[in-house]
This record gives sequence, structure tokens and C-alpha cells, in this order.
Amino acid sequence: MGFAITLVALLVALALAWRFLGSYLVAVYDGRVRWLSFLEKPLYRVLGVDPTVEQTWPRYTAALLVFSAVAILITYGLLRLQGHLPLNPQHLPGVSPALAWNTSVSFVTNTNWQNYAGETTMSYLSQMSALTVQMFVSASVGLAIAVALIRGFSRRESSTIGNFWVDLTRGVIYVLMPIAAVFTVLFVAQGAIQTLAGPAHIHDALNGARQVIPRGPVASQEVIKQLGTNGGGFFNANGAHPFENPTGLTNILSVLLLLAIPVALTYVFGRMVGSVRQGLAVLSAMALLFGAWLAFTTTAEMGRNPAVAAAGLPHQPSGNMEGKETRFGAASSALYNIASTQTSTGSVDSANDSYTPIGGMGLLTGMMLGEVSPGGVGSGLYTILLFAIIAVFIGGLMVGRTPEYLGKKIQSREVKLAALGVLVMPIVVVVMTGIAVAVPAGRSAIENHGPHGFTEILYAFTSQANNNGSAFAGLSANTPFYNIAGGIAMLLGRFAVMIPVLALAGTLAAKGIVPASAGTFRTDTPLFIGLLVGVILIVGGLTFFPAVALGPIAEQLAHGRFYP
Repeated sequence: MGFAITLVALLVALALAWRFLGSYLVAVYDGRVRWLSFLEKPLYRVLGVDPTVEQTWPRYTAALLVFSAVAILITYGLLRLQGHLPLNPQHLPGVSPALAWNTSVSFVTNTNWQNYAGETTMSYLSQMSALTVQMFVSASVGLAIAVALIRGFSRRESSTIGNFWVDLTRGVIYVLMPIAAVFTVLFVAQGAIQTLAGPAHIHDALNGARQVIPRGPVASQEVIKQLGTNGGGFFNANGAHPFENPTGLTNILSVLLLLAIPVALTYVFGRMVGSVRQGLAVLSAMALLFGAWLAFTTTAEMGRNPAVAAAGLPHQPSGNMEGKETRFGAASSALYNIASTQTSTGSVDSANDSYTPIGGMGLLTGMMLGEVSPGGVGSGLYTILLFAIIAVFIGGLMVGRTPEYLGKKIQSREVKLAALGVLVMPIVVVVMTGIAVAVPAGRSAIENHGPHGFTEILYAFTSQANNNGSAFAGLSANTPFYNIAGGIAMLLGRFAVMIPVLALAGTLAAKGIVPASAGTFRTDTPLFIGLLVGVILIVGGLTFFPAVALGPIAEQLAHGRFYP
């Protein structure tokens, strides 16, 4: 009953976010919101940007790549030099080159994959100035790319798609910072810590025991980690740590934060293209996929743990509680981790590695759909729109006419760009996983052999190529091989998708609008929603089923039954 009430409250909050946050986002990117202009205008002067001048898609892309490259260099430098910089009460040394590379790429690409324990590796300055800053700007970059693609659909015979520097700036100061400030206060009120004091030293004189408890500016990082679908935690335990996620309320607020902007962006899409029904169609496809995976995974985690059953122990009425916090329970933990893996957030409040094989498969395969249900901040929307173009193309073939989407003819160039953007992630995952299981440097990091060990490698590259950042654990990934290979996977998963998206935005913006006719395939109907969901499932299934069969499915069948 408590879980059902939580779901209802979450749905109501998301419905409000869809309408009101969505309307606010439209106003922000239309330039109608000005209440922080005293911050905005000086930033343009520092950047040397004229906010009234828009960019073509190649110039927009160049600005994106230059900004990201500089961000990686600055973050890398801060991590390497942290031992010589202030705000380091634990006197932690600089981060090693391979790990600094992986971490810099991770946070700039909005992946936030962590091959380290934050409390024993990163100084306060690194956490705040390197990592948390990138949580804000990388999320804003995702928003900017999504809005640029929407402009491609909404504009007619235009050579420009916006100004990257303006979109980036407005996303940070008008969207992410105000929301993060409000929720940081709420998290602190619930018990999340926020301090620049060093670790607390506890001395139990009676028993002669000493304990060092790490602290730091946690709450401010926790909120943007969820809001920006980042996922990087201050502590190694991430959302399971009571300093990050102290209560059941912060747990559900975390789920709300990581879903709010991706859901609201579907309203932005509908409003900016002139039909809210189009946004609802995209949201419906996202919701169907999310609901199916949530039901699938929750059922698995509320059932019997096959290892417990094999040991002859009695059924756990509270579900599979291995690796989960008792203050959250199995069902709420499954909700949190499914929401996290399907929004490219990657934060966790329970150990993915301790899920049942089928529950773990739910987390893994949710990412394999392409992070579109609803996906990350910006990335979820622009990726599902790539699938929508492919679905429209297939629908056009069925009715025997040139496919159209929102009045734009979908021709060979658009289909090629959409297919490239969709196929980048599966190619990276399959190739990288194949290399890792083939070379000694990849196999030597596995702590669990057999199907479970294979799943750990497959999950790692699926997470990184999707810019998710969650880990299956059991994989000692802080090695030169995994740090370098993971960095490459994250870069390709981010920019090899963004570049085709921006090229597509430029191509669509240059097109005129084709009036709808009796033969036009409508894209705001249940038929199109079903076709879109089908395309997403077919692409993911055809690509990944053999790999999944070798991992979680084989592990589950080893216990004699497919479902617990």
C-alpha cells in the first residue's frame, strides 16, 4: 500500500512538472525569462558572445566540441593537482593520470562513472570545482542539444538552430541552479550534510576505538546529481549512504528530480512544434517502456532470490533484500534504480550486483533501449526523436509515400543521420565488450566468473556508452585498460550521437513545411506510439539479445527457472 501511494504521489508531481516546468523551459529557451539577466549578461561579455547572433549547425557543433575539450582539460588539471590545492582537509594526493582521464571524460559527458571511492580520493575542491561544476554544465549541454533539434523541426527554411553559448548559459542559470538551490535546502533539512569542515574523528574511550567519518559539501552535489541526470555520488555508496539520501522522503524526491526535466521536455517539444499532442505521443512511448521495465524488475526483486532458494532458506516476504537498505525496501529500491538506469543518471540506492539475475537484467536492458524512457536531460528526448524518424520512415514505406514528420519530409539524409545516431551506442557496447572479454587485461578485473562476470563487463560498457554511469560492481575497473577504454566509450556515446543530432537539426531547419494531406501518416496517434515502441524494442532486441542470453539469462537458467 505504501509503495502504491508513493507511485501515485510521484505521478501527480510529474504531471505538474510536465505542464508547469515544461512551460517554464519553453519561456527560457524562447528568451522570455530575464529575472537573472544581471548574471547572464556579464557571462556573455566574458565569453565574448553576442547573444543576438545565432549559429549554423557546424558552428553550433564546433562550439560544443571546443567547450567540452576545454572542460576536460580543466577538470583533468584540477584532479591531477588537487594535492597542491586548498580545500583538501584529508591531504589527499593528486589523482593518477589514467583515473583522472576517465573521471574528467566521465563528468564532462554527463556519465559520472566513478572508478574510485569519492570520500578517499577526491578533495573538497575537486568535488566542488571539478565535478559538481561539470554536473551543471554537462546537463545544460544536453538541454541545449535537445532544444536545437526541436528548433530544427519547428523552423522553416532557416540556416540557424540557435546559439550554443546562450543555450548553455540559460540552462545553467535559469533552470538548473534555481531548482538545485531549493532542493538542497530540503535535503539538508532531512539530514543530508553540507559542510566544509574536515572528517569527524570519533574516540570511544571506553572501548578504545577510534573512527574517522568523512564529511563534506554533500547535499549540494546530491541534488544536481539527480536533477542533471548525472549520478556521481560524493560517497562510494552513492544514494545508499545516509549522508546523501537520509530518509524515505529524500529517496522519492531523488526519483522526482531525475525524472522531472526529461518528462517536461516532451511538453517543450510539443509546444515548440505547435502541437502538444506530439509531445504527449512521445511521452506515452516513454511511459510504456518505463512502466513495463519497472513492473518487470519490481516483480523480480519482490520474489525469491534464487541463491537463497537454492540454499533451502525460507522465502523473504519483504523481497530480495540482499544489497538493499531496510529504510527503503525492495520495491522502492527497484523504483529508484530503474528510474536511474532509464534516465542516464546512474545513481543507486541499492547494489545492482545483488539484484536477482532477472532484476539485474531489467536494469541492464533498460539502458540497452538507448536511454529513451525517458532518458537523460536532453539526451532522452533527442535520442527518442531519432527513433521517431526511423519509425516515420518505416511507416512511410508501409503507406507507399515519402515519409513526413511534423511537416518535414524525411529523406535519405535524415534517415542516415538518425540511423547513425541510434547505432553508435550498440556498436560501441558490443565492440568494447568483445575486446574486454578477449584480452587478459579485461578478464583479470572480473571478480565473479561465469555468466555473472560477463554481465559485469557488459553492464560496464553499456552504462558508459549510454552515459549512464551506474555499475554492476564486482568489476575492478580502476585499471589502465578500463580507465582508457571506458573514457573512449563515454566520448563516443556522447559526441558521436550529438554530432548527427545537430546535423539533423540543421538539415530539418533548412526544409520547408509540407502541408498535411489525406495520405499523411499521423504521428500523434496510438498507432504511431505502438510503432515507435516497436522500433525501439526491435533495435535493442536484435542487437543485444545474444549478449543478454550469455549473461543474466544464462545465470537465471542455471537455477532451473527463468523467473524467480
